[in-house]
Amino acid sequence: MALRPIDNALPIPPERPKKQAKVSIPIQKKPSECGVKDENKAPLPPSENRDASVDYISSENLKPFQDPESNIHSLVEGLDSKDWIKVCESLNDARRYSLYHSTLLLPILEKVMLVVVKAMKNPRSALCKTSIMAASDIFNAFGEKLLDSTDSGAFDQLLLQLLLKASQDKKFVCEEADKSLTAMVKSIAPLPLLQKLRGYVNHGNLRVRAKAAVSISDSVSKMGLEEIKEFGLVTLLQMAADLLNDRLPEAREAARSIVFSVHKAFTENEEKNPEEAWQSLCQTNLSPIHAQSMIKVIASH
Repeated sequence: MALRPIDNALPIPPERPKKQAKVSIPIQKKPSECGVKDENKAPLPPSENRDASVDYISSENLKPFQDPESNIHSLVEGLDSKDWIKVCESLNDARRYSLYHSTLLLPILEKVMLVVVKAMKNPRSALCKTSIMAASDIFNAFGEKLLDSTDSGAFDQLLLQLLLKASQDKKFVCEEADKSLTAMVKSIAPLPLLQKLRGYVNHGNLRVRAKAAVSISDSVSKMGLEEIKEFGLVTLLQMAADLLNDRLPEAREAARSIVFSVHKAFTENEEKNPEEAWQSLCQTNLSPIHAQSMIKVIASH
């Protein structure tokens, strides 16, 4: 007996197609990507070779030129080079001129300073450090002539870059910039230098403030009362009072040093009751809180 089809039976769904298995195809790297030298490719020029090394020559190991007059022209060309290694070599030559042939470098000193500033801004650490070393030798060789024989803008740019480099995280660059700032303080008279530094104690970068405060402190320690008065005794007190509340310990310690230097110069010239005269000076020219801070600093010394 034949069975009758059931009209209400559910339709059988179609069979799902099977997924195709993924096949991983290895990608062959180019020789340059896997560290293998391509013999058919021309080698990179020195300016593009990241592994090119730069020697950091100490000032003591720099030698004078045998014929400095003829080399001065190639120095200018080298400083203008687009090859960063060539610029490093030329900066070292500029250091040699600073140390041994400064009279020949003096006519182009401003140009050299601008190249030094530009090199400090370069992201290559080797070029940056070499330029900072050049700045140190220029400070030691020319001192206050930098302020007299060059445009003030060139010196201002150099000072700002040194403060910024001394404030960054790369230790070997930071340490070199600190050395250069020290050379600057030693070679330039306090009064004109303080005029350049005073604006940076209000800089938005707290590290720059601290580095400027240290340089100010080192300069003030070299000053007598007459020089302090010429700059502004009250100005220095107010500057130190603000820095005593700075966020960085380096700035606060520099402020304490400024207070000690001003206090010493002031009291040594007071024959009667020098400490009372000091307290009166602070209370007259500072807010009560700041005056009390000054008195506490001296009391803790």
